[in-house]
Amino acid sequence: MTTNEHSRPTSDYCPEHTPRMNWSEHAPDVYKAMARLEAASRKGTDPVIAELVKIRASQLNHCAFCLDMHTKDALAAGESAQRIVQLSAWEEARHFYTPKEIAAIELTEAVTVLTDGFVPDEVYARAAKHFGEEELSHLIASIITINAWNRFAVSTRMVPGHYTPGDHR
Repeated sequence: MTTNEHSRPTSDYCPEHTPRMNWSEHAPDVYKAMARLEAASRKGTDPVIAELVKIRASQLNHCAFCLDMHTKDALAAGESAQRIVQLSAWEEARHFYTPKEIAAIELTEAVTVLTDGFVPDEVYARAAKHFGEEELSHLIASIITINAWNRFAVSTRMVPGHYTPGDHR
């Protein structure tokens, strides 16, 4: 069974919601600037870590559209379903990830959920231990970029389920 196959007819499922708007159509300059930011941040980030970061931030932000996109991209790139599934409980499933990946995931959570008003020094220090300054700068840019994408998708209610891996590359 693939990720798009169901064990029962899709008519048994609830209907899709309607998006509020196609924001990229109404603000094409903003969309193009976001795409350039995405491309720039991606240049200095390990692709596996980049997808883990995008998935984890999207989980935290409840962004179904981005979860659909980035889990499909990760699977198409060879990521295991097990690591993707365990990402939402990574603290109990650390053995599925490298220390460097854990540092990136932890930093993603700290940047995404700013309830304390800042990224804790110890979280930043653990990330800095695994990433050089240039790589860490790109990682932070990747985290900030996916958070922005999440907010566009959630606020306009973009519909998940129709993305094909590589559509937005």
